[in-house]
Amino acid sequence: MDAMDRKILAELQQDGRLTITELAARVRLSVSPCHRRLRDLERQGAIRGYRAVVDPAAVGLNFEALVFATLRWEGSDTVTAFEDALTAVPHVLQAQRLFGEPDYLLRVATTDLVAFQELYDQRLARLPGVQRLTSTLVMKHVVEDRPLPE
Repeated sequence: MDAMDRKILAELQQDGRLTITELAARVRLSVSPCHRRLRDLERQGAIRGYRAVVDPAAVGLNFEALVFATLRWEGSDTVTAFEDALTAVPHVLQAQRLFGEPDYLLRVATTDLVAFQELYDQRLARLPGVQRLTSTLVMKHVVEDRPLPE
């Protein structure tokens, strides 16, 4: 990956809806080489996809929490079972496996506190291998959806 590829990625992270003509103009390439580089970046996996970034509040998801999950070790399938079950919970927007304790950090969005409590008790606490859950509420997003640094 060279400097031109990084420029293309930087522009697309700012506006993923750029046409190939607009993108080429912004990075100062002709359309054909820009298009070829873009396709190469997609094939190589540097660009994983394109999507709309939706404001959770605009769709009624006004409540957000960070949930820390610690698993009990029940064998080598514990992690797999937990992760497989976790992917089926649509209100979990992000999940990261961590080194040390806790084992996972989950970002969860619901409509309100009552919905979060129900999700916590009925879905999250019942995930395979869960030993302990702790949570904290998100007060405000300070840095969100920032493009990757060059």
